[in-house]
Amino acid sequence: MSQDVTDSPGEATEVEWMSTEAAARRLGVNPRTIYSFIDRGDLKAFRFGRVIRLKSDDVAAFEAACQIQPGTLGHLVQE
Repeated sequence: MSQDVTDSPGEATEVEWMSTEAAARRLGVNPRTIYSFIDRGDLKAFRFGRVIRLKSDDVAAFEAACQIQPGTLGHLVQE
């Protein structure tokens, strides 16, 4: 699902919308986890009537922000 959105006169950008189920599949989590991320404010979402949609760029940014940095899992590594 895509839609053209104009941010300023003469400039149109295409928005790719995702369902919560599609976002869950992309991130490998349960759809309820997506709702939790949305409710906490970690992931932006939009309600269109009874339907909740996410911008694919927002999901990609969230995914990138969740990347684990080297050296941050020392408490989980057994030596």
